[in-house]
This record gives sequence, C-alpha cells and structure tokens, in this order.
Amino acid sequence: MIVRSGPHGATIAGCAALLLWAFLALLARLAQPLPPLLLTGLAFAVGGTLGLVVVAARGRLGALRQSPLVWLHGVGGLAGYHALYFAALALAPPVEANLLNYTWPLLIVLLSAPIRGLPLGPRRLAGVGLGALGAVLLLAGGMQGGFGGGAPLGYALALAAGLTWALYSVLAGTPRLAGVPTEAVAGFCLAAAALGLLGHALFEAPAAWPGAGPWLAVLLLGTGPVGAAFFLWDVGMKRGDPRLLGTLAYAVPVASTLLLATFGGGHLSPAMLLATALVVGGGILAATARREAAG
Repeated sequence: MIVRSGPHGATIAGCAALLLWAFLALLARLAQPLPPLLLTGLAFAVGGTLGLVVVAARGRLGALRQSPLVWLHGVGGLAGYHALYFAALALAPPVEANLLNYTWPLLIVLLSAPIRGLPLGPRRLAGVGLGALGAVLLLAGGMQGGFGGGAPLGYALALAAGLTWALYSVLAGTPRLAGVPTEAVAGFCLAAAALGLLGHALFEAPAAWPGAGPWLAVLLLGTGPVGAAFFLWDVGMKRGDPRLLGTLAYAVPVASTLLLATFGGGHLSPAMLLATALVVGGGILAATARREAAG
C-alpha cells in the first residue's frame, strides 16, 4: 500500500488510483441501502485500519506525528471533499452535481502552473480539453432538461467539492507538504472515518443491519477506492506528473459508467463510446506532451 518510486513510477501509481476510483460508483451501489455518511465512515475506517496495519508492520507509526497544517490539509482534503460531494448529491440532481464535481481534473491541470510552477503547452491543454469534453458528453446525457433553478446551493457545493479535491491534490506536492510521508494518509483516513460516522449519528436516520452483500462492498471499498487509492494518489501527486494525471482523471467517470453498464444492468450507448474515444485521445495527447517535455 505504501509506494516508493521515481517520477515515472509515481505517475503510474497515480494512474492505479484512478483505476480503483472507477469502481467507486459500482461498489457504492452494491453497498446500498447503507446511507452515504455511514458508508463513507465505514469505508474510510476499513481503509485507514488496513493502512495503519501496513504502517505499523513497517515500523513507521511515527509518520503519523505531523503538524496541524499537515492534518488540516490531509483530513480537510479527504473528509471535506466527501462531505461537500455528498451534500451536493443530496441538494441537487445527481447527474448535474457529478458533472460540476468533475471540474477537479481540469483544475488540477490548470493549478499545476501557478502553484507548482509546471508549464502548460498547447498539446497538454488540448488533451485535457478533449477529456473534459468526453466527461461532459457522458454526464450531460443523463441531465433532465439542463441545470434547474431550484438547487443553486447544491451546484455551489459540487463546484466547491471539485475545487477542494484539486487543491488537496496539487498542494500535496508543494515544498511545505511534499516531504510528508505517504504513511500519514492512514491517520487522515481514520480521522475522516470518525467525522463520517459522527455525521451519520447527527444527520442520518439509524440504518437497518444490511446483508452480506453490502458488507462485502464496504470491505472492497475500504480496500480499494476508499483505501489504497488515496495512498497511491498521494505518491502520484507528490512525485509524479499532476498535469498528466489530471488529464487521465477524465477516464474515471467514463470507466465508472462503463462498469455500471456492464455489471449494474445498464447498457452501452453511442455517447459512452464517443466519450471513451475522446478521453483516450486526450490521454494520448497529454502523454505525448509529457514525453516531449522530458526530451
């Protein structure tokens, strides 16, 4: 779960996180009828506990002793993003909220220039533009009559969620935070779990005891999309190429929709196939730009 690698390997680690996040929607659906905050708290508890076991086995528990700024960044990023995202889904139509939330890949690419000093060329911007177009095409297909006028707070929270995750990701590689060991993510996950469970106790009705299927989904969520993915993403953002990862992140909603269509009883549409082609094309452009910059 803890990865040590150079820039190329770190970028691959970030890509592995994106692959795991593609399974988030499918596993969350399989975890129903657990309410969102309870599901978030349980999944973070699984991921944080597994991470803590690995950190303890490596004799690295001291990595959890970090400054308040580091804890604010880590817990604020993980818990803050999910709180804003789930609140947006509760207050606005889910497809529109998800579309606004997925401004975070574009923001990662754009913020990498002023915050990290990484150059942005026309090929890279064209790549992220194709990826964004693919995500918009895919997600907008489920919108009912466009953005409604009755959920401005939900839309604002969705945008805030996207900005929160982009800032969390890009700031992880700044001089103040780049030296924070990835092992500290285990502590952030456990703190986020506590906040999620507290939120469930305060704001959600008590949940009925689910069957074996939802519990298996929770374990898989905590092992992958709400567990190992955060450790891999931390490595990718700190030592990899955030511009390329931001572009490739548009593959997440496409892959997630394809998985739901394949295993969740849906169907593949021409819009899904076109969105896939756009995201793949954008990824190729971004990867080519990376090689040119390296040369």
